Amino acid sequence: MTDFNDFLPSGEAAPDRWVAATHLFDGVAPGGVPAPREEGPFERWERANARFDARDYIGAANLLAAIVAEDPGPTGPRLLLARAYYHSAQLRRAEEQLREVIDRDPVEHYAHLLLARTLERQGRHDEAASWKRMAAAFGVTAAE
Repeated sequence: MTDFNDFLPSGEAAPDRWVAATHLFDGVAPGGVPAPREEGPFERWERANARFDARDYIGAANLLAAIVAEDPGPTGPRLLLARAYYHSAQLRRAEEQLREVIDRDPVEHYAHLLLARTLERQGRHDEAASWKRMAAAFGVTAAE
């Protein structure tokens, strides 16, 4: 899915289409002529969330990687990027992002749990155990 006219295999409109449609009439000049408009970070964030919610994890990861590269500070986009990588089986990338989240925000409890799960999926169970214990200390359980 790369443009406004994308459809899912079921024939339904892609989530991106609806996010873009919400801004269809922004910046319309008198006479009905649309003013050229560049998509901003908020619109990209909306599209990334829509793709993630639609389980298009690779598409979400592509958008989120650009958002994180543009502004590496906020935890939210980086954590969602790690989740997108995890769900698309890009486990090394997920691990990198999760370690960065934990370095920047050591009390981000979900990052500890997801790092444990990421390491387990890579067969690194001994290493995952310490992250599971940390998540448990924060009160995070596997059901969350």
